[in-house]
Amino acid sequence: MLKVRVFKAIEYPEECLQYIAGHRKVLEAYGVTKVTSANVDWMYEPYTYIITVSNDDYTKTYGGCRIQLAGGSVPLPIESAINSMDPRIYDIVKELAAGGGTGEFCGLWNSREVAGWGIGSIVLFRVVNAVLNQLPVTTFLGFCAQTTFRNSIRTGYQIMTNIGNQGTFYYPKEDLIATALILNDPGELKNAHPEDRERMMSLRNNPVQTIVEKGPKGEMQVDYDLRIMSAATSDLPLSR
Repeated sequence: MLKVRVFKAIEYPEECLQYIAGHRKVLEAYGVTKVTSANVDWMYEPYTYIITVSNDDYTKTYGGCRIQLAGGSVPLPIESAINSMDPRIYDIVKELAAGGGTGEFCGLWNSREVAGWGIGSIVLFRVVNAVLNQLPVTTFLGFCAQTTFRNSIRTGYQIMTNIGNQGTFYYPKEDLIATALILNDPGELKNAHPEDRERMMSLRNNPVQTIVEKGPKGEMQVDYDLRIMSAATSDLPLSR
């Protein structure tokens, strides 16, 4: 069984370090050594939340992603990534933040150890969107690689054609393309594929549930608890 949990980064330093180590390992495997979402300043920022996929006793992290809200001392990764290519991103984020709150889905990675067991990036996309109702946002951003673009669109994101080259940038290397995305309706998710929307709303309405996820290599039982955890009440093994 695997466990999917959501927690405030600043309260869980050891879990954050596991997430960081896994993310760096995956990036290095693809030859990427410099990417803005790999910066670790967010660990000390109360506007940061982490989602992890872990084993039963939390000793190993197999994947995860980060939710970074605008308004803290740490800029959104998309701002740091593309401001030199298109400085309009600063005004866009500022306007969205003033319009009810915004943030970014970033730092997504999955270990090859669990590849093919039905808990790939689509699961993390669904989980992020499912928990947004617990956060002060009316829009949400993403800056995705070609490998995760399809799942972004499936879960309701749309291309930000008002920036870059119709939303695309060469990033983090000249031979790689990343796309700026926006989720305009985190509450309704109307643009999501019906099957994905149903799964996301199920997780939102019933944040504690166990699902058998299916992939090409077989099935994996996944225990979801998508209530954003507090250090005072969590079952995560905190470093105190």
